[in-house]
Amino acid sequence: MPYGSPHVVSDVMTHTVVAVGRDAPFKDIVTLMQQWKVSALPVVAGEGRVIGVVSEADLLPKEEFRDSDPDRFTQMRRLADLAKAGGLTAADVMSAPAVTVRPDATLAEAARIMARQKVKRLPVVDAEGLLEGVVSRGDLLRVFLRTDEDIAEEVGREIVPFLSPGPSRPLRVTVSDGVVTLTGPLRDTSLVPVAARLVRAVEGVVDVEYRLDQ
Repeated sequence: MPYGSPHVVSDVMTHTVVAVGRDAPFKDIVTLMQQWKVSALPVVAGEGRVIGVVSEADLLPKEEFRDSDPDRFTQMRRLADLAKAGGLTAADVMSAPAVTVRPDATLAEAARIMARQKVKRLPVVDAEGLLEGVVSRGDLLRVFLRTDEDIAEEVGREIVPFLSPGPSRPLRVTVSDGVVTLTGPLRDTSLVPVAARLVRAVEGVVDVEYRLDQ
């Protein structure tokens, strides 16, 4: 069934990426984050293979435990933070293995990984695990900057021919603020859920409304 292919991570990711080696000093990591205005940095080894990610959350234990008594924190979930509090390099404080995504993953797949892993950005790696870029939450939301006209054109070109009973009474497509409205006859009302799924698969669509009749 022909319809608009979803954009993939490589379409929206940032290709110019700052990364650090495993021996990068703690203060250098903080400096780079400030300079590049990012909340996390990939940690790479060798020719650029991603081995971990160091985020602001990984760095905060050093400040959190500065004036605390370590003996008070005995739970296992806090032991890792205590170890990071004493870390001096990226290897000491990074989260590993890194949560990554492939450049050919769909934006929906990347969004699910971010939600499941509770991260704000993902290193993008090739089949060998080499760093190609970074994709952030903001990058994924850029699809919603598509114009209503662009969305309407894609829905009309790719989806309406499959749903409409014929050229005499084609479905009409209108889009307002990303909300797609389909108006007109539908050859089979059982196709309503299919129509919803196809339209929502178009990048930039916020919602779908129906004014359908047979």
